[in-house]
Amino acid sequence: MSDDQRFGLARHVVLPGPLRLDGGGLLAPVEIAYETYGTLAADGGNAVLICHALTGDQHVASNHPVTGKPGWWTRMVGPGKPIDPDRHFIVCANVLGSCMGSSGPASVDPATGAPWGMGFPVITIRDMVRAQAMLLDHLGIARLRAVVGGSMGGMQALSWPATFPDRVEAAVVIASTARHSAQNIAFHEVGRQAVMADPRWRDGAYYDGEPPAAGLAVARMAAHITYLSEAGLTEKFGRKLQAREAKTFGFDADFQIESYLRHQGLSFVDRFDANAYLYITRAMDYFDLAEEHCGLLANAFRATRARFCIVSFDTDWLYPTRESRAIVHALNAAGAPVSFVELSSPYGHDAFLLEAPELNRVVDGFLRAGG
Repeated sequence: MSDDQRFGLARHVVLPGPLRLDGGGLLAPVEIAYETYGTLAADGGNAVLICHALTGDQHVASNHPVTGKPGWWTRMVGPGKPIDPDRHFIVCANVLGSCMGSSGPASVDPATGAPWGMGFPVITIRDMVRAQAMLLDHLGIARLRAVVGGSMGGMQALSWPATFPDRVEAAVVIASTARHSAQNIAFHEVGRQAVMADPRWRDGAYYDGEPPAAGLAVARMAAHITYLSEAGLTEKFGRKLQAREAKTFGFDADFQIESYLRHQGLSFVDRFDANAYLYITRAMDYFDLAEEHCGLLANAFRATRARFCIVSFDTDWLYPTRESRAIVHALNAAGAPVSFVELSSPYGHDAFLLEAPELNRVVDGFLRAGG
């Protein structure tokens, strides 16, 4: 296997569609940016789909083209790691509605030749999954060895066997939920309102000028707090001052945590589109897998024969362990084989992206158990 095959090939495809959306419309064509790692087996039986989170992308284990930073899950994906290009054919696609090459509000509307902006149709998690299925059809992958994702990626990993019960052998769902709670929706609405209150947003028609960077930075700051834990924040920052001996009695970033959040906000606007943030958070808020299946979560899993691995973290208050337990109970009611573990971490929701040897052992063991 060549190094290119092992360490990632960046690709882009325009599929004719149409893709029928949950909102009632049709999207055509459908652009999908994706990366692959490894080689597809002759029988097609080693394909693993990785689904990314809200602000993630297809660069799961390769350097990001804008920031130059390593891929967002190099701890999990790579030679000798749980998801290994020497054993698996790995696919990671930029989700529908995003801004890293897949169809979204920043891409060009073929009817006008201009960016879609807010004319792009509102999409759902299930729409993202259907677009991924179109990509797998294009790649000649009829069945997935596994689908793996954390956070919003976990929503997709749950939606896959519910939407395509015959195409998935196993699903790994990490730090996720089967529906967005009122609290989740509330935090997202704060972020969306911050974006839309920025004068540069211009009802989403800002592509010929300056983007609403200030509003998007505030949205990112608010969301980033939910990814952390109080214990982790206290340990790392406490009430320590930022590069000064005393408070300034002004509104500069006196505290290290203020400086940290400002940095997170400003660095985010360099790589993400504000409209895409609106669309993807809306898709997450609409996610309710039980609602899609006559109000009973177990119904979502009755048709599939997939194995499930559900993982939560004890300090994750965005998608706390009780959300994972609800998924496990539904899988038990549907008679689906499921493994569940709550891992201990001081890092809150972001633990699935950080150094977590226990998580690697769980995922590696689960994937190898499938044969």
